[in-house]
Amino acid sequence: MNKSDVDYRLYLVTDRETLKGRDLCQSIEHAILGGVTLVQLREKSVSTREFLELALAVKGITTRHGIPLIINDRLDIALAIDADGLHIGQDDLPMPLARKLFGPDKIIGVSAGTLEESLLAEKQGADYLGVGAMVATPTKPEAKIVTFDELKQIKKSVHIPVVAIGGIHEWNARETMSSGIDGISVVSAILAQDDIKSAAQQLLKVIC
Repeated sequence: MNKSDVDYRLYLVTDRETLKGRDLCQSIEHAILGGVTLVQLREKSVSTREFLELALAVKGITTRHGIPLIINDRLDIALAIDADGLHIGQDDLPMPLARKLFGPDKIIGVSAGTLEESLLAEKQGADYLGVGAMVATPTKPEAKIVTFDELKQIKKSVHIPVVAIGGIHEWNARETMSSGIDGISVVSAILAQDDIKSAAQQLLKVIC
Protein backbone atom coordinates (compact mmCIF):
# COMPACT_ATOMS: atom_id res chain seq x y z
CA MET A 1 0.00 0.00 0.00
CA ASN A 2 1.28 3.43 -0.97
CA LYS A 3 1.59 5.53 2.17
CA SER A 4 0.53 8.67 0.33
CA ASP A 5 -2.83 7.06 -0.48
CA VAL A 6 -3.87 6.48 3.14
CA ASP A 7 -7.22 8.03 4.07
CA TYR A 8 -7.08 9.21 7.70
CA ARG A 9 -10.60 10.67 7.91
CA LEU A 10 -12.26 8.05 10.10
CA TYR A 11 -9.67 6.15 12.10
CA LEU A 12 -11.03 3.36 14.31
CA VAL A 13 -9.10 2.23 17.40
CA THR A 14 -10.30 -1.03 18.93
CA ASP A 15 -11.23 -1.64 22.55
CA ARG A 16 -13.08 -4.86 23.29
CA GLU A 17 -14.40 -3.53 26.59
CA THR A 18 -16.71 -1.16 24.69
CA LEU A 19 -18.31 -3.93 22.64
CA LYS A 20 -20.74 -5.24 25.29
CA GLY A 21 -19.74 -8.83 24.55
CA ARG A 22 -19.99 -8.56 20.77
CA ASP A 23 -17.41 -10.18 18.50
CA LEU A 24 -14.48 -7.87 17.73
CA CYS A 25 -13.79 -9.07 14.19
CA GLN A 26 -17.45 -8.82 13.22
CA SER A 27 -17.66 -5.38 14.80
CA ILE A 28 -14.59 -4.19 12.86
CA GLU A 29 -16.12 -5.42 9.61
CA HIS A 30 -19.39 -3.61 10.36
CA ALA A 31 -17.42 -0.43 11.07
CA ILE A 32 -15.54 -0.73 7.77
CA LEU A 33 -18.81 -1.28 5.91
CA GLY A 34 -20.02 1.92 7.56
CA GLY A 35 -17.11 3.93 6.22
CA VAL A 36 -14.13 3.54 8.58
CA THR A 37 -11.00 4.30 6.56
CA LEU A 38 -8.25 3.02 8.87
CA VAL A 39 -8.15 0.46 11.71
CA GLN A 40 -5.77 0.33 14.66
CA LEU A 41 -5.74 -2.89 16.65
CA ARG A 42 -5.11 -2.03 20.30
CA GLU A 43 -4.78 -4.86 22.81
CA LYS A 44 -3.28 -4.18 26.21
CA SER A 45 -4.29 -7.22 28.26
CA VAL A 46 -3.81 -10.33 26.14
CA SER A 47 -0.88 -12.68 25.64
CA THR A 48 1.41 -12.34 22.66
CA ARG A 49 -0.06 -15.49 21.11
CA GLU A 50 -3.62 -14.19 21.54
CA PHE A 51 -2.67 -10.84 20.07
CA LEU A 52 -1.00 -12.54 17.12
CA GLU A 53 -3.99 -14.75 16.36
CA LEU A 54 -6.39 -11.83 16.66
CA ALA A 55 -4.18 -9.61 14.49
CA LEU A 56 -4.08 -12.26 11.75
CA ALA A 57 -7.87 -12.53 11.82
CA VAL A 58 -8.33 -8.76 11.70
CA LYS A 59 -5.80 -8.44 8.89
CA GLY A 60 -7.84 -10.85 6.84
CA ILE A 61 -10.81 -8.49 7.18
CA THR A 62 -8.95 -5.26 6.51
CA THR A 63 -7.12 -6.72 3.51
CA ARG A 64 -10.38 -7.94 2.02
CA HIS A 65 -11.80 -4.43 2.24
CA GLY A 66 -8.63 -2.61 1.21
CA ILE A 67 -8.28 -0.84 4.57
CA PRO A 68 -4.85 -0.34 6.23
CA LEU A 69 -4.27 -2.13 9.53
CA ILE A 70 -2.18 -0.38 12.17
CA ILE A 71 -0.90 -2.26 15.22
CA ASN A 72 -0.70 -0.31 18.46
CA ASP A 73 2.65 -0.42 20.32
CA ARG A 74 3.70 -3.94 19.39
CA LEU A 75 6.35 -3.91 16.68
CA ASP A 76 6.78 -7.68 17.00
CA ILE A 77 3.13 -8.27 16.14
CA ALA A 78 3.24 -5.74 13.31
CA LEU A 79 6.26 -7.49 11.81
CA ALA A 80 4.85 -10.98 12.33
CA ILE A 81 1.65 -10.29 10.38
CA ASP A 82 3.18 -7.83 7.89
CA ALA A 83 0.81 -5.09 9.08
CA ASP A 84 0.49 -1.88 7.10
CA GLY A 85 1.54 0.23 10.05
CA LEU A 86 2.52 0.72 13.67
CA HIS A 87 1.39 3.35 16.15
CA ILE A 88 3.67 4.29 19.04
CA GLY A 89 3.34 6.55 22.04
CA GLN A 90 5.84 8.81 23.75
CA ASP A 91 6.90 6.03 26.13
CA ASP A 92 7.14 3.28 23.52
CA LEU A 93 9.91 2.28 21.12
CA PRO A 94 11.79 5.43 19.94
CA MET A 95 10.69 6.57 16.51
CA PRO A 96 14.12 6.26 14.80
CA LEU A 97 14.52 2.68 16.00
CA ALA A 98 10.95 1.80 15.03
CA ARG A 99 11.62 3.08 11.52
CA LYS A 100 14.90 1.18 11.27
CA LEU A 101 13.28 -2.08 12.31
CA PHE A 102 9.94 -1.69 10.53
CA GLY A 103 11.28 -0.33 7.26
CA PRO A 104 10.84 2.79 5.15
CA ASP A 105 7.69 1.66 3.33
CA LYS A 106 5.56 1.01 6.40
CA ILE A 107 3.25 3.53 8.08
CA ILE A 108 4.36 4.72 11.51
CA GLY A 109 2.21 7.06 13.57
CA VAL A 110 3.20 8.77 16.80
CA SER A 111 1.03 10.04 19.64
CA ALA A 112 1.75 13.67 20.48
CA GLY A 113 0.34 16.04 23.04
CA THR A 114 2.42 19.14 22.40
CA LEU A 115 3.85 21.10 19.49
CA GLU A 116 7.37 20.09 20.51
CA GLU A 117 6.50 16.38 20.46
CA SER A 118 4.79 16.81 17.10
CA LEU A 119 7.73 18.56 15.47
CA LEU A 120 10.18 15.98 16.81
CA ALA A 121 8.07 13.07 15.57
CA GLU A 122 7.90 14.60 12.11
CA LYS A 123 11.64 15.25 12.10
CA GLN A 124 12.33 11.65 13.09
CA GLY A 125 10.24 10.29 10.21
CA ALA A 126 6.70 9.75 11.49
CA ASP A 127 4.10 9.39 8.74
CA TYR A 128 1.25 10.87 10.79
CA LEU A 129 0.46 12.23 14.25
CA GLY A 130 -2.24 11.20 16.69
CA VAL A 131 -2.80 14.42 18.65
CA GLY A 132 -4.75 14.47 21.91
CA ALA A 133 -6.47 13.80 24.08
CA MET A 134 -9.03 16.37 22.96
CA VAL A 135 -11.45 15.41 25.75
CA ALA A 136 -10.92 13.32 28.88
CA THR A 137 -11.64 9.69 28.07
CA PRO A 138 -11.82 6.43 30.09
CA THR A 139 -9.58 4.76 27.50
CA LYS A 140 -6.62 6.96 28.53
CA PRO A 141 -7.55 8.80 31.74
CA GLU A 142 -3.96 9.94 32.30
CA ALA A 143 -3.67 11.73 28.96
CA LYS A 144 -3.03 15.48 28.90
CA ILE A 145 -5.83 17.50 27.32
CA VAL A 146 -4.93 19.32 24.09
CA THR A 147 -6.83 22.54 23.42
CA PHE A 148 -8.47 23.34 20.10
CA ASP A 149 -5.98 26.18 19.57
CA GLU A 150 -3.05 23.84 20.25
CA LEU A 151 -4.45 21.37 17.73
CA LYS A 152 -4.69 24.08 15.07
CA GLN A 153 -1.14 25.23 15.82
CA ILE A 154 0.22 21.70 15.47
CA LYS A 155 -1.59 21.22 12.17
CA LYS A 156 -0.18 24.49 10.83
CA SER A 157 3.35 23.61 11.94
CA VAL A 158 3.81 20.12 10.49
CA HIS A 159 3.68 18.71 6.97
CA ILE A 160 2.36 15.23 7.77
CA PRO A 161 -1.26 14.18 8.41
CA VAL A 162 -2.72 14.99 11.83
CA VAL A 163 -5.45 12.89 13.43
CA ALA A 164 -7.20 14.10 16.58
CA ILE A 165 -7.62 11.48 19.29
CA GLY A 166 -9.38 11.15 22.61
CA GLY A 167 -13.01 11.80 23.49
CA ILE A 168 -14.27 12.55 19.99
CA HIS A 169 -17.91 11.81 19.28
CA GLU A 170 -20.58 12.91 16.84
CA TRP A 171 -21.30 16.07 18.84
CA ASN A 172 -17.75 17.47 18.62
CA ALA A 173 -16.40 15.80 15.47
CA ARG A 174 -17.32 18.58 13.03
CA GLU A 175 -15.74 21.30 15.17
CA THR A 176 -12.62 19.20 15.63
CA MET A 177 -12.29 18.72 11.88
CA SER A 178 -12.72 22.47 11.33
CA SER A 179 -9.19 22.91 12.68
CA GLY A 180 -7.93 21.67 9.31
CA ILE A 181 -6.79 18.24 10.51
CA ASP A 182 -6.87 15.13 8.34
CA GLY A 183 -9.10 12.92 10.45
CA ILE A 184 -10.48 11.82 13.79
CA SER A 185 -9.64 8.73 15.79
CA VAL A 186 -12.53 7.16 17.69
CA VAL A 187 -13.32 4.17 19.87
CA SER A 188 -16.67 4.30 21.67
CA ALA A 189 -18.25 6.70 19.16
CA ILE A 190 -18.48 3.65 16.91
CA LEU A 191 -17.81 0.46 18.89
CA ALA A 192 -20.02 1.28 21.88
CA GLN A 193 -23.05 2.03 19.70
CA ASP A 194 -25.89 -0.44 19.21
CA ASP A 195 -25.61 -0.25 15.42
CA ILE A 196 -21.90 -0.03 14.61
CA LYS A 197 -22.29 0.30 10.86
CA SER A 198 -24.83 3.13 11.16
CA ALA A 199 -22.69 4.91 13.77
CA ALA A 200 -19.73 4.89 11.38
CA GLN A 201 -21.89 6.09 8.50
CA GLN A 202 -23.27 8.96 10.54
CA LEU A 203 -19.87 10.01 11.83
CA LEU A 204 -18.44 10.01 8.31
CA LYS A 205 -21.29 12.25 7.15
CA VAL A 206 -20.55 14.67 9.98
CA ILE A 207 -16.87 15.05 9.18
CA CYS A 208 -17.05 15.10 5.37
